Amino acid sequence: MSREELEKRKKVVYELICSEFYVPMKLKEMAIFMEIPKEQREELSEVLETLLLEGKIEVSQKGKYQKSKGKFLTGVFSAHPKGFGFVTVDGMDADLYISEDDVHGAMHQDVVQVLSKPGSNGKRPEGKIVKILTRGTTQLVGLYQESKNFGFVIPDNGRYTKDIFIPKEYNKGAMNGHKVVVLLTSYGTQEKSPEGKVLEILGHISDPGTDVLSIVKGYELPVEFPEKVMHQAERTPSEISEADCKGRMDLRDVKMVTIDGEDAKDLDDAVSLSMDGDHYLLGVHIADVANYVQENSAMDREALKRGTSVYLVDRVIPMLPRRLSNGICSLNAGEDRLALSCLMTIDQKGNVIDHVISESVIHVDRRMTYTSVKKILEDQDPEEMATYQEFVPMFQNMQQLAAILRGKRRKRGSIDFDFPETKILLDEEGTPVDILPYERNTATRLIEDFMLIANETVAEDAFWQELPFVYRTHDNPDPDRMRKLSTFINNFGYTIHFKDEEIHPKELQKLLEKLEGTPEEAQISRLTLRSMKQAKYTPESHGHFGLAAKYYCHFTSPIRRYPDLQIHRILKDTLRGRMNEERIAHYQNILEEVAKQSSERERKAEEAERETIKLKKVEYMSQHLEEEFDGVISGVTAWGVYVELPNTVEGLVHAASLQGDYFEYNEREYELIGTHTGKTYKLGQAVRVRVTGADRLSRTIDFEMVEEQEE
Repeated sequence: MSREELEKRKKVVYELICSEFYVPMKLKEMAIFMEIPKEQREELSEVLETLLLEGKIEVSQKGKYQKSKGKFLTGVFSAHPKGFGFVTVDGMDADLYISEDDVHGAMHQDVVQVLSKPGSNGKRPEGKIVKILTRGTTQLVGLYQESKNFGFVIPDNGRYTKDIFIPKEYNKGAMNGHKVVVLLTSYGTQEKSPEGKVLEILGHISDPGTDVLSIVKGYELPVEFPEKVMHQAERTPSEISEADCKGRMDLRDVKMVTIDGEDAKDLDDAVSLSMDGDHYLLGVHIADVANYVQENSAMDREALKRGTSVYLVDRVIPMLPRRLSNGICSLNAGEDRLALSCLMTIDQKGNVIDHVISESVIHVDRRMTYTSVKKILEDQDPEEMATYQEFVPMFQNMQQLAAILRGKRRKRGSIDFDFPETKILLDEEGTPVDILPYERNTATRLIEDFMLIANETVAEDAFWQELPFVYRTHDNPDPDRMRKLSTFINNFGYTIHFKDEEIHPKELQKLLEKLEGTPEEAQISRLTLRSMKQAKYTPESHGHFGLAAKYYCHFTSPIRRYPDLQIHRILKDTLRGRMNEERIAHYQNILEEVAKQSSERERKAEEAERETIKLKKVEYMSQHLEEEFDGVISGVTAWGVYVELPNTVEGLVHAASLQGDYFEYNEREYELIGTHTGKTYKLGQAVRVRVTGADRLSRTIDFEMVEEQEE
């Protein structure tokens, strides 16, 4: 049937279905009614299928066709490796669930037109994709597999469920086991695979560095800086001049330090503290990056495009060229530097009773590390205390002030998720040699507390001055997700209280405190975090739920985050008296897009960081196959139990591998129970496991229970 014929027949059938006398009919009934011979019924079926896809008609559970009662929406499709997916629609709280049958050829990240249909029994709303408006993916990274006359690429990202067919003439010489970047030339159909051509060969899957490079390319993270940007960076001075210091607050005589990790190179924040009677005079001094990155310059446009620096396990992809981030914009000890300083007077209750934000010139006295400051404050190490004798009283006052600030935040309900982060040690080849939980200590918390109070102070100042601004917003959680969390924790004897459908952050804070030290702490804490919304950047101040803060922004890291750089420009214009109507209009015009771009790039960076950590964990465990480890059950599902090891590695014990019994999933209590033996596996239970598999392609780890084998 030609396109013209299809359109004609669609019009006839649709007019019939829309007519007043039409009664919903099945395909066969409609064919008889329209006097369509048997041999042409397939064509009628095609017409009805097209009208269904366009969302003009719908079909009842009994197979009867009728005019659509649903409504069309536009959103972004997120595919799931199992074939179904979700469509995110702007302004809608819940995503629309799309069953595998209703995906209709859409791929991950496509912009689609979707017909919404209400979910049954209060479940999430559902929808079916009726049209793909724009494709969200033009290229993919994957593993090349050779066949006799063609090749195909298995995408790294499991959300792309179909292999990409590669005609032999477009394989660019790729061979079995090569990781490649593929340009999609055809998106395929329900029955037919997508097609593509190889753009770049990244290396063999077993070559050092190819694995992480595949993730970098897969997330389209820019590695090289454009030539224009590098030329601009080269022209940046390597030291400051006296002319640079004019009109700035001179703080070079103020005793101050940077406190960072041993391997940090871009030091963008310094701290100072002195006492005025009972009051703490806290200075948070941030590198004045905006002085060197002019608005709308090539460097600025590239920084906005990147949005953030990306910290992967074996490399950093910086937002700004290293000449700036490790040079003139790094607050290196012993050198004069330009800064934006937030000077706060804080009373014994943790209230900021006065503050000044100013362009400044500073001179850092010492580059301290978290380890060193921890030795002084926690371990009271005599040798370390002697080395930094003149700074010890300042560090002790800092410890007191940090405790006061933390206590004040805790009192108002700020939620502190204290998960052990993962530190992966690699050898020169990029092979993981150890995985350690990277715990926070007194020194890391101290810097965190000072940065938080500076961010709050700057945000509140901007809010009351009614400046155009970029706030860090964390919206209140979705009541439905909180109710689900409430049901889950009830099984363990915990409760959270709602007031008028809303929940106060204090409730979640109390829950986390009760969980401390319990077997189920890790699982429930993670579920609580997942039940909350993601923080984002917005031009309006909506408050920060997780910190229980009315005003919050990111001011303290302009080297590695674009919103901070944007805020510095706004503050500098205000301080210099340049914030006139024209500048206000300019900022109002651009900030919506800046906030959106920064939020999107942050998500991408976080995903890439998570993927590289998962990859290295799998690689590490592949060196320990058949070895035994003690762990804790961190998740229970119908298909098995997840076990977390002390080094933060998590793997799955498949239900089918639990020997000697048939295990059923008790959804209410979140446990697996043996039908005959009554043996139970539940959250928080200590178990011993053996590593049976580590799949680098799917980035998954498989365990089996040791006691099961022994029995």
